[in-house]
Amino acid sequence: MDTDILNSIKIEKTTQSKLPKDGINDLKFGSTFTDHMFIVQYKDGKWQEPKIMPYQPLELDPSTRVFHYGQAIFEGMKAYKDTNNKTWLFRPLDNQERLNKSAVRMQMPELPKEIFMNGLTELLKLEKDWIPTADGNSLYIRPFMIASGRGIYAAPSDEYFFMIIASPSGKYYSKDVNVVIAEHYSRAANGGVGAAKAAGNYGAQFYPTQQAIKKGFDQIIWTDSTHTYLEEAGTMNVFFRINDTLVTAPTSERILDGVTRKSIIALAENMGIPVEVRKISVQEIKDAARNGELKEMFGAGTAAVITPIAKFSHRDEEFELPKLENRYSDMFKKKLTDIQYNRDEDPFGWRYLVE
Repeated sequence: MDTDILNSIKIEKTTQSKLPKDGINDLKFGSTFTDHMFIVQYKDGKWQEPKIMPYQPLELDPSTRVFHYGQAIFEGMKAYKDTNNKTWLFRPLDNQERLNKSAVRMQMPELPKEIFMNGLTELLKLEKDWIPTADGNSLYIRPFMIASGRGIYAAPSDEYFFMIIASPSGKYYSKDVNVVIAEHYSRAANGGVGAAKAAGNYGAQFYPTQQAIKKGFDQIIWTDSTHTYLEEAGTMNVFFRINDTLVTAPTSERILDGVTRKSIIALAENMGIPVEVRKISVQEIKDAARNGELKEMFGAGTAAVITPIAKFSHRDEEFELPKLENRYSDMFKKKLTDIQYNRDEDPFGWRYLVE
């Protein structure tokens, strides 16, 4: 690809900002979008000229292949503003690398790092006034790619759009959550696309999750296809504190390699907290809850950051987690957000200044 195309972005600014007059703090998650979006097309075997333009609808033919064969992947990121009005990203290259892993699995073109990072930073420079300043709020960023070629024959598309949109958002969860451990439905299987951040993974979760919500739960902890081992919590990775050891499932063909997950493991190891990355059975967690060894469970993801679990259910048995004063979940969340909002040192080199 031409280096000039990689490094230059055509920018068309909006003539009228949609920035709410009553402020952007504490907006509902993912419901309001900024003035601009980034877009680049893959066509004729190569990426075309990238653009930033006013946020607007797409015009797509009814035969557009994403509608028929589900070639769609996405990422979730956040931008943070510190007290000096500087904009920060958190481990953005991890998201870029994971996007390309998803693209390979879904037979989509890989996106050059330069297009991803240049588009992301230029968009954020334009939208800096959309980044909330209230604690716990941020600008949620959604990079995604869809198959945009036409035709309903079953084959990969020959054209794609990669886009980035952004949404100022408050907290994903405002309280500790209650979960049910999956006994019938499965999120993914070996050889499938569970490790890809593919849109269909999330669409397939909606029905069983709604059934759980009807029974008074907030999310599902997914299990493997035999429903023996614990894997993910809804849209998050899941952690267990057994006595003072932090335990989480290993990544696999079924489990997403979460950026927040990796960060928590690194934080724990840096703080001298024992960490075990291994398979965890449903029975082990139930036994640990019965004998008082299970101190905490919490989910971890970009949108929710860290969400403590108050109660879990399995086969009509309910287990309440103890209410501890010094929870690992609270400690990790503070450590993580202090790095993200530039309130503390970043010994890992995770922070990325947008300038």
